[in-house]
Amino acid sequence: MLAWRLLSSAGMDGTLLETHTATGRDRPPPLHLRWRREALARAGTSAGTELIAGLTTFGAISYVIVVNPTIVSAAGPDFHSLLIVTALVCMIGTLVMALLADLPVALAPGMGVNAVFAQTIVVRMGVPYPTALVMVLIGGALFLLLAVTRWRGKIIRGFPEPVLIGMQGGIGLFIAYLGLVNGGLVVETAHGPHFGSLSDPVVLLVLAGLLLTPVVMAAELPGALLLSIIAMTVAGLFIHHAGGKPVTPTPTHYVDLPRLPTKLFFDLDFRDFAHRIVQVLPVTLYFFINDFFSASSTLISVLRRAGLEDAHGHIAYERRAYGADALATVIGACLGSSTVLAYVESAAGVEAGGRTGLSGVVAATLFGLTLFLWPLMTIIPPEATAPVLILVGVLMLDVVRTIDCSTPESMMPPLLMLLIAVVTTDLMMSLCLGCFSYTLIVIGRRRWSELTPMLLGLDAAFVLYLLLAGATA
Repeated sequence: MLAWRLLSSAGMDGTLLETHTATGRDRPPPLHLRWRREALARAGTSAGTELIAGLTTFGAISYVIVVNPTIVSAAGPDFHSLLIVTALVCMIGTLVMALLADLPVALAPGMGVNAVFAQTIVVRMGVPYPTALVMVLIGGALFLLLAVTRWRGKIIRGFPEPVLIGMQGGIGLFIAYLGLVNGGLVVETAHGPHFGSLSDPVVLLVLAGLLLTPVVMAAELPGALLLSIIAMTVAGLFIHHAGGKPVTPTPTHYVDLPRLPTKLFFDLDFRDFAHRIVQVLPVTLYFFINDFFSASSTLISVLRRAGLEDAHGHIAYERRAYGADALATVIGACLGSSTVLAYVESAAGVEAGGRTGLSGVVAATLFGLTLFLWPLMTIIPPEATAPVLILVGVLMLDVVRTIDCSTPESMMPPLLMLLIAVVTTDLMMSLCLGCFSYTLIVIGRRRWSELTPMLLGLDAAFVLYLLLAGATA
């Protein structure tokens, strides 16, 4: 409640008012006035258009409800519990953005950061799930504090862009690798990774999905990734593993009341976090950095596409938008979820005409309805989500085209991070080496102004992380 009041009373850095035009107001209109016909008309939309936009946004993002539990279940919680948590977080996060900031942006557990949460922190570092949730909570709380201040602009300017590029690209490679392994296209052997056997009908099914899903996406069909998961799940009913078991089990029923995973709610171990503070602090900073910069890039790109910015480049209700993103992460951690992020797929709803939070309310309602479809969704096998994971990872590599090859400090760190990520799948080592290489190159070129406090602080945190990792190896 305190965070909500702070954000409700805070102004914004730009000069946009209730119809998202440059007028000088600093907050959206009250709810009872916000989505009246005349207010929607001034925003360049209508109730019917917002309904279609909400449906489109849901279709573009709904794959997360299945894919996120597939990734995070490696950390211990069962698939069903994580599916319910994911649907709840998507619904609540999207509603927070719609009601607080009146923007057509949906939120969900972030792809990439969920892999770091499950595979790197819980599985490889051995951090218990409740402790990892505290790390997410603290990262979100730091972001929330910044959201109500003017410090976020200083942080954005103080963090090296090449390291951000390498971070996103490395995570994309890691997600793609998980998809390849989950689908059986890559098999780990004593002699290294090998491509799966083409005599295995399951491998052929996943390979067909990987080749055909981009075709569906290129055709610009709404919800292309969700359609891929559905098609693969149906095909799995007729394809069997070597032991004769079908890839997709036959559902016993289709609709039921949600079984809330209360064991995950507020399962936060602050005592163990304090005990492991040196080990977990660098990764906690990672969660904060990822949430902060992901929100910045996503909100700016989606809302500029919608024309919801002023002449100075400030997005509509900027402070509230960042605050809603951060508040969703805090709520998500309390419910048992990894970091919650604004999704760039919201641009699909913007293209369909969404201009206000009403489309977010529609999307949130649909996320809520999926809570009752959990019996049907839990039969979806990992092979059905593998092509989507691979393609999501590949799409994240789009950031590579922004690498500036004209200077060594712009080129070497991100390329080194990509190399380490794809060969070792160690994202923390990738991030450490990226920051270290950037710092050393800048020092070698005597570009002292680029040695920001943010960069030096990260370097110090990563040195502590490596010292601890070496001592416990």
